[in-house]
Amino acid sequence: MAQSTLDSMPGASTGTVVVTEPLNFWGGKRVKPRQEKNAEPVFEPATGRVLCQMVPCGAEEVDEAIQSAYAAYQKWSKMAGMERARVMLEAARIIRERREKIAKLEVINNGKSIIEALVDIDIAWQSIEYYAGLAGTLAGQHIQLPGGAFAYTRREPLGVCVGIGAWNYPFQIASWKSAPALACGNAMVFKPSPMTPVTAVILAEIYKEAGVPDGLFCVVQGGAETGSLLCHHPKVAKVSFTGSVPTGKKVMEMSAKSVKQVTLELGGKSPLIIFKDCELENAVKGALMANFLTQGEVCCNGTRVFVQREIMPQFLEEVVKRTKAIPVGDPLLESTRMGALISKPQLEKVLGFVSQAKKEGARVLCGGDPFVPSDPKLKGGYFMSPCVLDNCRDDMTCVKEEIFGPVMSVLPFDTEEEVIKRANNTTFGLASGVFTRDISRAHRVAENLEAGTCFINNYNISPVEVPFGGYKMSGFGRENGQVTIEYYSQLKTVVVEMGDVESLF
Repeated sequence: MAQSTLDSMPGASTGTVVVTEPLNFWGGKRVKPRQEKNAEPVFEPATGRVLCQMVPCGAEEVDEAIQSAYAAYQKWSKMAGMERARVMLEAARIIRERREKIAKLEVINNGKSIIEALVDIDIAWQSIEYYAGLAGTLAGQHIQLPGGAFAYTRREPLGVCVGIGAWNYPFQIASWKSAPALACGNAMVFKPSPMTPVTAVILAEIYKEAGVPDGLFCVVQGGAETGSLLCHHPKVAKVSFTGSVPTGKKVMEMSAKSVKQVTLELGGKSPLIIFKDCELENAVKGALMANFLTQGEVCCNGTRVFVQREIMPQFLEEVVKRTKAIPVGDPLLESTRMGALISKPQLEKVLGFVSQAKKEGARVLCGGDPFVPSDPKLKGGYFMSPCVLDNCRDDMTCVKEEIFGPVMSVLPFDTEEEVIKRANNTTFGLASGVFTRDISRAHRVAENLEAGTCFINNYNISPVEVPFGGYKMSGFGRENGQVTIEYYSQLKTVVVEMGDVESLF
């Protein structure tokens, strides 16, 4: 039972898969929902077909999962870092071995191209491998005090951590959140997005197979109500959330009631600044990578593309030519470069942004329409043609609000000082980018941009060794890199007196 959907992947094609196994996981096994009420259909984005039913977990189920995680935490936290590392390395190995199957299932549930999904799965096992390498290095320090007394610090786990994932990178986010949590000795209860419930449970099975204690990585399905139960639970020590700003604020508010630690990775409206001295070929490729990965449904996308006025005509000509050439269609075909958006409402929302942009005076240079592939089985899919908007102004809706779809807004600028001011004129601060051959300018601009990441002469690469997170309303805390260990652990100070107590009383 455990592997049946995954085992059917090699022969699977778009429009053929139905998922029937339970999607919850705790106590070391898949768990059927207590009752089937409030079930929500989960769709295959490429066809619009129902893939499975997602039944949200209620209070009893959430409590059961958290108790299971807490019991596992008590065992796991007592293991040496090197012991934990061996188990995590085994989990990374299993993911690597099954990468094609997992990627295929991810595509069927999420709609992105198989080329991208394979990279996502590789980043997932790399993240687990990276934190396995750090697990054995966790240490405190020794501080000598007067009179032979001394103190030392211990880096200790938090306990049960909750991860709440997004639908754009389902398996990868589950790995990004669980890897540092487990390396530090914590347990995790993970809630995927209700639109992509299928692959997180595969990760839970892999951790189990690798040898973690039963319950160490649990999966509970559900939407806002289930998320609220997790944030309010007294046995939860930390919540790590990836998603929108409004939901992030609610998570923070709920977690504050019992003073839980919180990491928030929220939305963005990131600037990509292209100076006239750039290598234009690279700048065009960078702009495409900054806007069209995962159908534009990426929080750190550089969707405000500022181009220095002198090179605007050449840039637009080249970027439009390449955008028109992007193959849109069946996401399981290796030739496809853009798959389907996550849902019909999301597609309609993105198309709404394009028509609003037109009303406000933007010019559509290409795309921005529903796309119907020639393959009849894809007729009900949520496809659109990637869009480039020109004649944009800073006060337009398409420039101010996160669209979360394949829409690039291009804006002219004249001077460095002016563009930095405009780039920073947003409540978001997740990412930013600059293309220039002037090394001084590159570092100067990077310093002055108010964002958690700045890419110089590239965009949207995410090595697991490098911290990722936001400034301003794009959130706080970090994922990836060594620093994330600090967000999944706490420091205890131990003071040791070797002589007599000096008392004032």
